[in-house]
Amino acid sequence: MIQPTQSWKNKNSHYLSALGSDWYRTLAIIQNELCCATYDFYRAKQMKTLFLPVTTNSISSPMGFGSDSLPVEIELFGQKTYLADSMQFMLEYGCRYFSEGCFYLMPSFRGEHADERHLCQFYHSEAEIPGHLADVIALVEEYIRYLCAAFLQNTPKLIEERTGNLDHIKALEKKQTFPRISFDEAVALLRDVDGGLKKDSNGLVVITSIGEEALLKRFNGVVWLVHMDKHIVPFYQSSSDGIHADCADLLLGIGETVGCGERHYSGKEVVQALEEHKVDVAPYEWYIKMKEEYPMKTAGFGMGTERFILWLLQHNDIRDCQLLPRFNGEIFIP
Repeated sequence: MIQPTQSWKNKNSHYLSALGSDWYRTLAIIQNELCCATYDFYRAKQMKTLFLPVTTNSISSPMGFGSDSLPVEIELFGQKTYLADSMQFMLEYGCRYFSEGCFYLMPSFRGEHADERHLCQFYHSEAEIPGHLADVIALVEEYIRYLCAAFLQNTPKLIEERTGNLDHIKALEKKQTFPRISFDEAVALLRDVDGGLKKDSNGLVVITSIGEEALLKRFNGVVWLVHMDKHIVPFYQSSSDGIHADCADLLLGIGETVGCGERHYSGKEVVQALEEHKVDVAPYEWYIKMKEEYPMKTAGFGMGTERFILWLLQHNDIRDCQLLPRFNGEIFIP
């Protein structure tokens, strides 16, 4: 069985060690297959990709209610800006050009320290379509099944050398719909699970990694967690009932692998959500104006590609799923 070498622990020599590693050669092939399959999937649906910048002044997870990541602020030629945690807002912009929707594969930057579950820099597979939450959930399930079929067809031996069998991929590829549980139902279920719930810095109940693991065990390895409290998710998720967000997280492998949601239709709704989440309106004036002048109901998702690969290879440390790591506060060669 192919095993990771964890050569990333040596920042100066990892790049050479990885060149002689079966693990990293396999990883490179799998990354390529994921990229090619993603483009094939969206091309068949006539969805378009966009070339987007990696800097922004309007991050998608600002400090405030519902933020689950730290932004990466930089100074570029005397101007303060941020490395993108997501360019979801730009995909919403792109939907004003392309009625079929749009997508990209591009880097995402986060301010947290890397650990078994988190990376400081990773690749995001994101898409946005005109429509509602149900539409984007259906798109995600179709995309996941397509990826599974592509890996089963094109790289089965490589994956089996690592995992011992392909049962988890075959099972997911056959699922026509993935099971779902509401956030409120999950919270009630996890009250008896030690460490399954906690309160965030604002005193709101959230589900921990222990809780996600318990849900995955209950639902045989895959489940949608839907309709979270609107205050524990970012401001851009709409709310049909004024209490819960029109959003869903797909739990797979080690936990949340895909996050998706429905966006606000109007600029007025965005302003209200920003105020409720205690987020400064100023950086999002352009976003508000776009929705005022070009109102559109869209929904979208983001999948951490390394988290999907982690599930694909049935592994438990995401730091092994990058060819050339980047950890905050550390210098890697090259």
